[in-house]
Amino acid sequence: MSHAVAEQPAVEYGHVERTMVHFDDLDALGILHNARYALLLERALTAYWSDRGVAYQAGRASTPDVFHAVREFTISYLAPVTGTGPVAVHFWLEQLGTSSARYAFRFHSIDGTTTYAEGHRAVVRLDPATLRPAPWTDTARAVATTLLRT
Repeated sequence: MSHAVAEQPAVEYGHVERTMVHFDDLDALGILHNARYALLLERALTAYWSDRGVAYQAGRASTPDVFHAVREFTISYLAPVTGTGPVAVHFWLEQLGTSSARYAFRFHSIDGTTTYAEGHRAVVRLDPATLRPAPWTDTARAVATTLLRT
């Protein structure tokens, strides 16, 4: 099941996922609250990976790759999102290691003319029993390589 609002625009690398800003995402000034960007990025990434079979289904992980932790999240805010409605989240992988991956992302208007924020997010795949880094499966690598910016 696709979580997209409409057809996604073509990009040279990575993927663009549309996500919705809701009224409760806004702060007292009527702009997207800074803490909500991480949530909206998570929703965009979840939709992308879920559409490719890497998800939680019926209360269970479809692959062990779902068990990962965010190691780093950085963001720079460039322009405010001033209301509700769809925004585009363009994301790609800058690096894919044995057990880690580093995304780059940018939030922008649907027409692509305004960039609201940009940043990086690093994740580490963990072994559920030991909570130590574990290698990505071939399934995750196959999907992840399509996101690599070359």
